[in-house]
This record gives sequence, structure tokens and C-alpha cells, in this order.
Amino acid sequence: MYRIVADEADFIVIDKSAGVHFHSQDGQAGVMAQLEADLGVKLFSVHRLDTLTSGLLLFAKHAAAAATFTQMFAAHQIQKYYVALATGKPKKKQGAVVGDMAKARRSMHKLLRSKDNPAITQFFSQSVDPGLRLYLLKPLTGKTHQIRVALASLGVPILGDALYGGEPAQRGYLHAYSVNFVYNNQQFEYFCQPTQGESFTTDNTVKQLQTWANPEKLAWPKQK
Repeated sequence: MYRIVADEADFIVIDKSAGVHFHSQDGQAGVMAQLEADLGVKLFSVHRLDTLTSGLLLFAKHAAAAATFTQMFAAHQIQKYYVALATGKPKKKQGAVVGDMAKARRSMHKLLRSKDNPAITQFFSQSVDPGLRLYLLKPLTGKTHQIRVALASLGVPILGDALYGGEPAQRGYLHAYSVNFVYNNQQFEYFCQPTQGESFTTDNTVKQLQTWANPEKLAWPKQK
């Protein structure tokens, strides 16, 4: 269900498994409840990952830390990076997806042409196998389903993301890859390679991920 990546005085960072709910439902403990039970502590959520998404997830250990992290997320002072796999050819290979988002049918969200309060997602991509492309994504906002909608809007829904029309696969191929921030005047940076899913562990995919091992230093494309 999870692996502990870091256990600091004020927060904990885990690597959440794919297919695990954040909140408890259907009689099964979500990852937060399970972590609290295993550690015997009260935790505070400051951001979330979709059920299909694996990777880095941060929890505060007390209310003061939670308030600080919530404010940092709101002020875009925490940088998050994701990797995803999708089949097909995107409308563009790198750049930014910018637009307002709205609820649609069946728990889906959609991208609008307007930009009053837009979701902004910068990305690079690279072909890794025939018909398969790897994406490195930097969301500058935190909208629900933002990355899933961004890739679907490019004509390349995430592999295994049935809700948005992705090709069937043994998992949804979206992974929270890296997170970095300054907390109490100390720099923290966490990095987590995806380990679940055959397509995330092919030689070509792993090799490309290694070239993106320090996403903060890449020359990110600017949104228009």
C-alpha cells in the first residue's frame, strides 16, 4: 500500500502504491488511515493523489505544520513533478496546457477554452517504445484531475486511465515523481522512481527517467 520515504519531525513522506484509495471507502482503509494505524499517530493531509496515481505523498504530523504546508501549496512554494505514459502522438511534444477546468459527466473534469482561473501544466515528452511516450509534467496549479485532463486534451490520455479514455493496462500510468520545498529554512527534496507496472520499468523508460533525474534544473517550456 505504501513505503515510507522520509520520517521527519514535522512531516512524513511516503511512496503510495497505484490503485490505493487516499480516503477509506468500501470498508477498506485508505492510505492515510492505514498509515495512522500502522504508526499510531494522528496525521494531517495537505495534498492528495488520485487512486490510480502512485508516488510521493506528504502528510503533516501536527496542525501547525499542516497550516504551513497548506499555505505553501497555495502559494506554489512546493514544486511537484509527475511522470506518465500514454500511447499515440500528442498534439504537441512539449509546452504547456493552460485553461479553466469544469466538472463533466461521470466524475470527469474537462478543459475549457477560457483562462479566468486556469489550470497550468508544463511538460516534456520523449518516445520510449513504439507507440509509447513518456511525459514529465510540472503542474503549476493544483486542480482536480489536472494532469489526467491535460494529457487527454492533447489527444493522449494516460495509459490505463479508463475514465479519460486511456488504453487498458494493469495500472494507471501516472506517478508523483519528485517534490521539493524549503521548510523552516531547510531545503528538502525527494525523488521516487516508479516501480509498479511493466511499462514503467522497461530499459528505455528507465533510461529516459534517468535523464530527468533532476527536474528542477531542466529548462521548462513557458506557458503562452
